[in-house]
Amino acid sequence: MKKRLSIRNNGMIWILPAFFFLIIMIYYSIFFTFNLSTMDWDGLSPTMERVGFANYTKMFKDLVFWKAIKNTIVYFAITFVVQNFLGFVFAAILHSDVKLPTVHKCLIFIPTILAPATMAPVFRLMFSPQGMLQKFFDFAHIPITVDWLSKPQTALYVLMVIVVWEFTGMSFILYYAAMSQIDKEMLEAAQIDGAGNIRTLWTMVFPGCKGTTVSLAMLGVIGALKTFDIPYLITTGGPDHATEFLGTYIYRQGIRQSHLGYAAALSVMLLVMAVVGAFLTNKANKGE
Repeated sequence: MKKRLSIRNNGMIWILPAFFFLIIMIYYSIFFTFNLSTMDWDGLSPTMERVGFANYTKMFKDLVFWKAIKNTIVYFAITFVVQNFLGFVFAAILHSDVKLPTVHKCLIFIPTILAPATMAPVFRLMFSPQGMLQKFFDFAHIPITVDWLSKPQTALYVLMVIVVWEFTGMSFILYYAAMSQIDKEMLEAAQIDGAGNIRTLWTMVFPGCKGTTVSLAMLGVIGALKTFDIPYLITTGGPDHATEFLGTYIYRQGIRQSHLGYAAALSVMLLVMAVVGAFLTNKANKGE
């Protein structure tokens, strides 16, 4: 017994310093980024020029910044509704009598674990004018030209389709777990009283999954704000900044154009928006 306590205490001796070191590094990084946001620096010069809040003034006058914010809002609103609706429907179906449920679960969840870097070339080829989708339309004699990624009006929506395909599995898994906690006797009583499947899902199952929906909203807000890989790998933020997000714009300013001070200001704004979004969704959950 004493030996076990000794091992446990020794473990705590190492865990606590590592934990505090991690917290210090996080807040130091935030402070360093904020300090850098008040500088004009290209990342290579030995000296930095302090410009105060000029980078923030520039940011609020930057049309590309506001376009990235607009894209983020549209992206979050559509992908959140569609992928959570599909995840909820799939979870409800697989809670009924379905043959080979494990196979269906794997098929729905597999896209979530695939790396975007491996799937991006596939989707770029699929949605190119010489891709598989265009060949299908030509074979079926459907007069549609697949040039959607090259048009500002449609490029963002193509990315949304890809994101919904990739992350619906996460919504499905969480809804499936939440539905497992709902009292089956209550659902059976509702069906005995004459409630149909749709009404039961809408009035009993969906309210019972409200906590899951709020959690997915919080993850969706943070995920939309830090979106980078799919837009950058497929469209690099184009055409005409139609698929520009804060993540891609920060990379463009900081790495491609060496405006590290301005990129740091954008990063601070990204952090503020993520914290505010998480706070609002958490408040909505507590207010239920």
